[in-house]
Amino acid sequence: MPIITVENLTRKFGNITAVDSISFDIEKGSIFGFLGPNGAGKTTTINILCTLLSPTSGRASIDGHDCMKESSVVRKSIGIVFQDNTLDKELTAYENLLFHSYLYNVPKNEREKRIDDALNFVGLYERKSEPVKRFSGGMKRRLEVARAIIHQPKVLFLDEPTLGLDPQSRTNLWEFISGLPKKQDVTIFMTTHYMEEAEICNKIAIIDKGKIIVQGSPDELKKMVGGDVIYLKTNDNAKAVDEIKKALDLNAEEKNGEIFISVSKGDACIPKIINTLADMVISVRLQRPTLNDVFLKLTGKSIRPEAISGGDELKESIRSYRKKFERG
Repeated sequence: MPIITVENLTRKFGNITAVDSISFDIEKGSIFGFLGPNGAGKTTTINILCTLLSPTSGRASIDGHDCMKESSVVRKSIGIVFQDNTLDKELTAYENLLFHSYLYNVPKNEREKRIDDALNFVGLYERKSEPVKRFSGGMKRRLEVARAIIHQPKVLFLDEPTLGLDPQSRTNLWEFISGLPKKQDVTIFMTTHYMEEAEICNKIAIIDKGKIIVQGSPDELKKMVGGDVIYLKTNDNAKAVDEIKKALDLNAEEKNGEIFISVSKGDACIPKIINTLADMVISVRLQRPTLNDVFLKLTGKSIRPEAISGGDELKESIRSYRKKFERG
């Protein structure tokens, strides 16, 4: 049974349909990527799953519990790392986690061990007594992940978790996150505008204008774009194109001083091409389709850092989330 099930989910704001009858399942212990351009409906969907919004129609459930009818149970079974940093910078790392354990009613006799385990897990135990304002961006993100898993959630939502981090911190954080499902027995639901980060997902759904337009594994989606492209430079491109067509029956074309050949498996074709052309070859390179290519082909858009959604809506979500906990 899937850990998350969404069926014909729709959310309207007046005359605007933000989410338009979407459906998907997420398997337990997997990493699910939810990708879409600015205003596609990602944040609205996440807010419904996190019990912050009610759908206009359709249903969503987490671990068999309806997100609207059993919202209290659902909230106890999820963890969230928001796009914006929500740590209290004046408190220490330990105090931030302790406050979170109060909110989630972590049993008193388990708090100390869970906090220590979480800090050890993210490599911050030695800094537990330092105020968060002294932490780097990567350290703050790791602490937010520790906070999100301290109540042992079944699903962890990561909304643009590496936004604003330097490349090295991004890489380190994703190496850490990719191991979470196995180490913490948690399912990850993530959004990102860095397409290379989505490569770690087991399954991806691309949403545009409120509708899911495609779902599948990264490899399945990349196959939709086409095969690999081999680029060649030779000492006689015109002759090389003729040889490739005659000897290998491949469609080769020349453009901007290079020969390009579209094939299904580039790594298998390159040795054959080199054997055919022998000393004519000056250079060869292989380009495989990326998730960026898939995204651009299907939506006609690209996700850029300056065009990320979630500003005011995300802040309102955080305020709403906290108020719900204050009311119990």
